[in-house]
Amino acid sequence: MNSATEKQILTALTQLDETVKTLATANPKPNLLPMFARIDELTLQLPRATDPTLLHYLHKKSYEKARLFLQGRDAENQAGNCRHV
Repeated sequence: MNSATEKQILTALTQLDETVKTLATANPKPNLLPMFARIDELTLQLPRATDPTLLHYLHKKSYEKARLFLQGRDAENQAGNCRHV
């Protein structure tokens, strides 16, 4: 992970993942829209030199893939319909 923005994205993606895991039992249900907005906002702040794979995941809203990528676990990602891992 190179930038402070990438670290912030990883934190936001991890929080999203943890929140989604509680959806089945949460009452009231958490509002995920602010989390998505935060990730989108951070994505726009990434420098041009950002790894194209990470940008692809974020622009396609493949948040789990982006989280694994940022955790150095990209090898765990499965190929998607776009034939991109």
